[in-house]
Amino acid sequence: MGLSFGYGPATEKKDAIAVIRAAVERGVTFFDTAQVYGPWRNEDVVGEALEPFRGRVVIATKFGWNIDPETGEHRGGVNSQPDLIRRSTEGSLKRLRIDAIDLYYQHRVDPNVPMEDVAGTVKDLIAEGKVKHFGLSEAGVKNIRRAHAVQPVAALQSEYSLWWREPEAEILPALEQLGVGFVPFSPLGKGFLTGKFDENTKLDPKDFRNTVPRFSPENRKANMAMVDLVKRIAAEKQATPAQVALAWLLAKKPWIVPIPGTTKLHRLEENLGAVNVELTAGDLRDIEQASSQIEIHGDRYSPANQATIDR
Repeated sequence: MGLSFGYGPATEKKDAIAVIRAAVERGVTFFDTAQVYGPWRNEDVVGEALEPFRGRVVIATKFGWNIDPETGEHRGGVNSQPDLIRRSTEGSLKRLRIDAIDLYYQHRVDPNVPMEDVAGTVKDLIAEGKVKHFGLSEAGVKNIRRAHAVQPVAALQSEYSLWWREPEAEILPALEQLGVGFVPFSPLGKGFLTGKFDENTKLDPKDFRNTVPRFSPENRKANMAMVDLVKRIAAEKQATPAQVALAWLLAKKPWIVPIPGTTKLHRLEENLGAVNVELTAGDLRDIEQASSQIEIHGDRYSPANQATIDR
């Protein structure tokens, strides 16, 4: 997402393609995009970057925002009407330069369309060979179960990190019971857990984190306690805070696959280094005990975005 959308000016296309291809060369096989990132701009970049590697990589994209399939105009809100899903799918296939979407997520639950209709539409697309696997994003347990009963859900993508632990209460047990994989987005807390922020850090005017209450200067200052904990563990492990935050997720369950985003090659290499950071059972207990004493300040989204999260 960050290459094209959300975190300030988009990365130059040639530079974005170079970072994606560098990831493939380093063994990355799973790439995540969405129709709304731009809209469409990121799917175009991912499609061009990965075209030489078809068959070697898995590409996930997402539908479900109210985007005109002819013009790309984002009309606001969500829309998972079956006809729109179908028309949007054709556009994604063209932009991604593939014959079938490996993993197709509903980006947000649409309260106006029964989940059975959404899952049934994707089931039909799978039968037609246009989609391989069905996923959900930011869905609650009830809708996960409703979808799974119609078409098996391969993966749920939702926010999860050391500073957003809500999925542990109900989501993770349900996923384990159903055999659904979990793909945490923002595993580095939208960059906060890297330790590169403090209350004085200036964000680009177009950076969506300006709208996130958790990133207000006063909340950033209060939330540094979590960063200090991650930094302490990182120093003990001779690793970086980002690597510890990712290693923590990797140590939780074998079916959890975090997706850190980056626009820079050196950050890509840093993130990949997380697979070499081993957190022992003692380390995990230490992190659990220390983090449970830390109160996180601020909501993770603006009120408008918060309203799109399924419960």
